This record gives sequence, C-alpha cells and structure tokens, in this order.
Amino acid sequence: MTLLEVKDLAVSFPTADGVVKAVRGVSFSVDAGRTLGIVGESGSGKTVLTQTLLGLTPGGDISGQAIFDGANLLTMTEDQMRNIRGAQIAVIFQDPLTSLHPLYKVGWQIEEMIRAHDRKVSRKEATERAIDLLNKVGIPQASQRVNDYPHQFSGGMRQRAMIAMALSLSPKLIIADEPTTALDATVQAQILDLLLRLQHEFDTALIMITHDLGVVADIADEVMVMYAGRAVEKASKHDIFYQPHHPYTKGLLESIPNSSAVTDRLKPISGQPPSLIRLPSGCAFHPRCTYVMDRCLDEVPELVAVGSAGAHRSACFLPVSAIGLGGDTEELRKKAVSEDRHAASAEVAEKIAAAPESEGSAIA
Repeated sequence: MTLLEVKDLAVSFPTADGVVKAVRGVSFSVDAGRTLGIVGESGSGKTVLTQTLLGLTPGGDISGQAIFDGANLLTMTEDQMRNIRGAQIAVIFQDPLTSLHPLYKVGWQIEEMIRAHDRKVSRKEATERAIDLLNKVGIPQASQRVNDYPHQFSGGMRQRAMIAMALSLSPKLIIADEPTTALDATVQAQILDLLLRLQHEFDTALIMITHDLGVVADIADEVMVMYAGRAVEKASKHDIFYQPHHPYTKGLLESIPNSSAVTDRLKPISGQPPSLIRLPSGCAFHPRCTYVMDRCLDEVPELVAVGSAGAHRSACFLPVSAIGLGGDTEELRKKAVSEDRHAASAEVAEKIAAAPESEGSAIA
C-alpha cells in the first residue's frame, strides 16, 4: 500500500543572485514497510526535497503534491503539520550533536517529544518509555544514561538516541538524512543494522538520504538517483547496481573503490555539480557526461521506461536497451554517441577528456 506519493514537486528560493531551483519536478512513492534510498552528490536537492514535505523550507516557492496517508502535506496549516511531525513522520538528521540540545539531558528531550504529542502521558511514564527506547536502540545501562547530557554520549550513541526519539511515537515514516555520514565504518554498520531491525519490528517506511552507495546496498528496496534537483534514474536496488542506464548512475558506481583491484585507478566523474542558479541548457549533466550528444545540449530528457521490466526509468537520450555495465552495452552506447555527436557536443567531450581528473581514467 502506498503511504507517501509525491507528484511533480518543485522548490525554488529567490536570492539576491537569482532563483535557486533546488528541486525540479520530482515524483516518487514509498510503500508502507519499504525503504527508498535517495542518492546524489551534495547539492543535488535530496535534503530540500524531504524537508519540504514537513514544511521545513520557509521562504521557498513550492508547487506539486505530497499525499501522505490521504492528505496533502503541502497544503496543511502549521497546526496540522505539527500533528504530523514526529508523530507520523519522524526525521533523523545528519549531525546528532547539533540536533540534541546541549543543556538538556538526553532522556528529558525524548520525554518532551512524547509529551508534546500526548499530554495524557505523565512525566514518569514518559521517562519509563524513554528508558525502554534507549534499551531498544542498544544504549548500555539505559536507566542511568537517560540522565546524561549529549556531550557525555559518543557519536554513535548520540545517533542511537536520535533514532530512539524518532521511534518514540511509532511513526509511519522515518526520513533518515545521511544518519551515518559522521560515523566510522564499524559504528555505521551497527546503525544500519539497527535501522533495519527496528523497521521490521515496527513496520515503518523509511526514506534513506545518502551519497554512499554502500549504504543503499545495505538497506534500500528502491533507489532514486538525483542530480541538479531532478530525479535522473529510478529503479529497484538490483537494477541500479547491476543494470544502470543513466551515465551519472554508472559514474557513481564506477567511482566506488574496488578492494579486488587495488592497483587500478579510480574512475572519477569529471567536473563539479552545476550551480542551481545557473543551470546548463538541455540535460544538466551534459557538461560532465562522456556520452554527450548534440541533443543533450538543448533538450531536457524526461524519465522514460528502460530495460524490459517497465519499473526502471531513466532520464537520458541513450537507447533504452543500453542498460548494464558489460562490454556489449558499452558498444551500444558508443554507437548511439557516434551517430549523434557532431561539432558542438564533440567540443564538450574534448573538454571533459582534457580535465585533470580524467588523466589515466576511463574517460581519457
């Protein structure tokens, strides 16, 4: 059953330098008990997209729909939204140290969350529930640590406390905004295992925002790849990793270090993400794309079905059958490029190949 359905969401911010087009016509859905991974470089619009759902982007010009459990989140009043935040949609932010108030005990902050939404709960009952939640997320000696301040917790423990707070009212949906970025690899694995276990226990839907494809491989069911405020590819986790179509998705996969090929050079994506104030014409990825063609310079590709299943969609002009990482697929891509690359796009391709990060890589 679809719990959240976002349709053609656009968010922009007027500034002195121009209009920042942070999110540009993004659509997706999340089913109850399922996990959607949203992947992309910093500045691709991932956080703005999800914060807009909870009314946390003041000053933004917003259009589109976000239907959650039958109601449009984007048209709710502040009082209506206050009943949604925390109680039905919870958020785990990237840095728990800035999310937890340094002058209040961790337990008190969880209790406040509970009592803000349910005034019938006494302080004693809220404390008992906070201790139980800290136990569930693996905080040792929870009955004592509930009275500690945030600075007395390690980074991993603070993130566990934020997860406990997010679960305190049994929400239907949790948005995890890069919750493991500031953690070391061992603690990151523990947090991901904890999220998966609690998701199954509470049957909660999860949106995982990350730039780490390793996190997506561990936790997601479906994946949406974002670039310059748009969704450029949407598919199941399996298709994203084994049957990618969009060159940006392919680039992200190829830039992951491979432990079995320690002597090989990394394959970087040339260039930097574009300014969301001054977006390139046509496909926003074309200044960095090794498969750039003439039509990419002027036309904006729409999400279309690729492959054979129909659920896999990509916003690229390459042939819809050009999916995967094999040699035959690469030949299909090269053939399409040779047929539609002329002077203008050839000049762009030459600049990409001449970039310093291209030397010795697959794009040189």
